[in-house]
Parts: sequence; C-alpha cells; structure tokens
Amino acid sequence: MLTRPGDRRSSEGLDRLERTLVVLIALHSVVVGLLLTFATDWGARFGGFPSPVPLFFPRQGGAFHFVVAAVYLVERFHYRGVFLLVLTKSIAVVFLVLATVLTDVPWLVPLSAVGDGLMAVAVVLLRRARGLPLLGRGGAGP
Repeated sequence: MLTRPGDRRSSEGLDRLERTLVVLIALHSVVVGLLLTFATDWGARFGGFPSPVPLFFPRQGGAFHFVVAAVYLVERFHYRGVFLLVLTKSIAVVFLVLATVLTDVPWLVPLSAVGDGLMAVAVVLLRRARGLPLLGRGGAGP
C-alpha cells in the first residue's frame, strides 16, 4: 500500500501527541504522589477526607503513584506500549466508581474516576487512530 506524504506527517503527529499525553499522565501521577507523600494531611482535607491517621497508608499510596508514573514512562519510551497505563487507569476507575456507588465518599473520588477514565480513553483512542496495539512495540522511535 502506498502512503501519501501527508500520512507520514499525520502519523508522526499522532505519535508525538501520544508521547506528550503519556508524559502528562505520568506527571499527574507524580504530583498526586507528592501530595500523598509530603502534604498528606492537607491533601486529605482538601479532597474532603478527614485527617488521615496513621499517615502510613496515604503515603504508601504516594509511593504507588511514583511507581506507576515510572512504569508508564518505561513502557511507552522503551517498549512503545501503553497497556499497563490503560490497565492501571481502568482498575482505578472500577475501584473509584464502586467506592462512589457503595459508600459515602467526598467529591474527589467520583472526580478522580472521571479523570482516570478520560486519560485511559484518550490513550486508547490515540492508539487506535495510529492502528497500533496497546501492548508491545508501536511506531517509530521513542
């Protein structure tokens, strides 16, 4: 199949957009991790939760956010995939929606479900637009 000159530029643009999106999603996870780790009490109260005691569990959640941010970047830039990002965000959405439906939660929980869902959908749509699978090598260059 012959490609038109504009097709290559479009593909490169979508690749650049996907890389940028993954970096922004990882940055979001780092910011959440920083808040959970270093502004634990303030972050909980801002999100509508009572002051957490002990602080260990929210801070552990901060460490988790650092791990997933690193995984998103390594997967995308080394393996050129996004499967773990989409999987992590999907699991988060299920958990957050169930928590919202089954318990009394502050405003931050359903908002987080929407945000995580939008991030996952945006990544999936970009991969589909590029004709690439979520898992494995996709596209040219990091």
